[in-house]
Amino acid sequence: MVGLTRPRTLRDVALLCLGAAGMHFFTSFMGPEQSSSIVVKTQVSSEYVPDAEQNKLFGAPPLHDAHAHGHDEGFAPAAKHADSRQAPAQELIKAPVDVPAAVDTSYMIPETTVISHAPGWTVFRNIYMSNGTMYIVTSRPSSFPDITLMTSTGLAAENTPENIAARMPTSEDMAFVTPEEARDLWGGDIDRLEKNRLWTVPGNTIIINEPSQFLDHYYHFCAEWLFGAWAFWQGAWKAIVDAKDAGKTTAPPVHRAIFANAGAHGWRDRPGFNSYVFRSAFPALTVEVLEDWDDRIIATSSTTAPRRAWHFDTVLFTDRSAAFRGPVCGSQTQRIAAEATEHMRKAGNLSELWWEPVRRGVLRFAGVDDRTLDLGVRANAIVAAHPQVQAQVGKDSSRAVSGLKDSEIVITYISRQASRRHLLDPDHAALVEALEEMTRKHGWELNVVEAEKLSKEQQLSIAARTTVMLGVHGNGLTHLIMMPVTPVSTVIEIFYPTGFAHDYHWTAHALGMRHFAIWNDTYHTYPNEPQVNYPDGFQGTEIPVYPPTVVKVIEERIAGLHPL
Repeated sequence: MVGLTRPRTLRDVALLCLGAAGMHFFTSFMGPEQSSSIVVKTQVSSEYVPDAEQNKLFGAPPLHDAHAHGHDEGFAPAAKHADSRQAPAQELIKAPVDVPAAVDTSYMIPETTVISHAPGWTVFRNIYMSNGTMYIVTSRPSSFPDITLMTSTGLAAENTPENIAARMPTSEDMAFVTPEEARDLWGGDIDRLEKNRLWTVPGNTIIINEPSQFLDHYYHFCAEWLFGAWAFWQGAWKAIVDAKDAGKTTAPPVHRAIFANAGAHGWRDRPGFNSYVFRSAFPALTVEVLEDWDDRIIATSSTTAPRRAWHFDTVLFTDRSAAFRGPVCGSQTQRIAAEATEHMRKAGNLSELWWEPVRRGVLRFAGVDDRTLDLGVRANAIVAAHPQVQAQVGKDSSRAVSGLKDSEIVITYISRQASRRHLLDPDHAALVEALEEMTRKHGWELNVVEAEKLSKEQQLSIAARTTVMLGVHGNGLTHLIMMPVTPVSTVIEIFYPTGFAHDYHWTAHALGMRHFAIWNDTYHTYPNEPQVNYPDGFQGTEIPVYPPTVVKVIEERIAGLHPL
């Protein structure tokens, strides 16, 4: 993969010294005054130092990256791997300060650095790609995470030993090269004053190294991949989101997303929410797909031309299989976003309103007014300003507990009666009747949503003001990511008795909402949550529910009897 280092001659050394002296002379007199001058960072460290939590996970990774998924798709276990390397005893790497907007790679090859890392989620500075291989240029490869926690072969997951082995990455997927080796690969001929054979992709890029297997599903794309990517990007830069203008973030913009293993239709879901959310949240984003990535590979794979590479300034590299090799996703939640959000939360890098810029970007595009967008911020401010609220818990004073007027409390039932996996018809009818009676009594709003009969804008408008969302386990509950987070925001998920899945349960908790699992006439919530289980009947059309149990949970939650 790499060539031998060419010995430097006296002529080489003289030319290097002459060039450096010339650059120093020029920039000393001209550089600071020229707004268009190129800023070169000449001292770049290749160090990556895991924190204490990462030391544990690197030493003892989980055995599996699997869960028996409640949707049609399944995710297969990954092979066990071991990493016996000792992390350097240094401080945790910090986000760079005053990083230049671009690095001139004409005559230098900057070393790769890691700004932040969790299994499946890595932010790199100065990473390279040639002939399909991602290259990390470093003089200290042992200071980086193991490549199995950063990447994979990008194949679809199957629950077979052969597939598990096939998804384990090799040096053809991600390779370490020293600065000297990198110069031998892509360096220009110094004797001829040639520039390096590097072509920079400027700005901030997300490279998504997974196939369409999960990306073409609304939940997995928006509430899992995008949710995790945004959390990790925000946390990597310790971004601030101010409640006074929660649609803005101090994180740098993302300029492009590259789906390296999914085609143009491979990241789009059938209802069209993936592209709607992605485009409205990031209107200036450039999207490249599998065919575009192949173009970049082919352009750097010629056997008759000197070796060359693409240089990426800043990259968030995401990989589903690598995330499932981490302990939070692989052993606890089976949600790739969990590795990203939990890492940033433990580091103290996620602001309370970190998700709001995405949520508000989508909802504004859908036509939702600013007063509705501010429901969560306003409700939390009201409750925070009245510490005596605890004295009202359980009494007839929902505003004291929720920060909402009765007319602002919205109950939304996502009906799945026209889809597979739905309630018994008599139980559905009884539930609607009970919800109507409850909301009429309290002066609350009720929406019984049949998504297939509503436009995207209508669905999002309802979600934007929903206080309690309930329904049978299914894709419609993904709209919870557009709900306002108030002191009483709640997701109620109806399962076939003894069934349970982490999907909406985990996402609700990650946003700061309470989740309840309903088994006919009983409910489960934190800390008494059931184990993941997919019994016969989980996907069926005979799921029972006892409406008084649902009504009891909603009324008690709004009254403050089930605080987070």
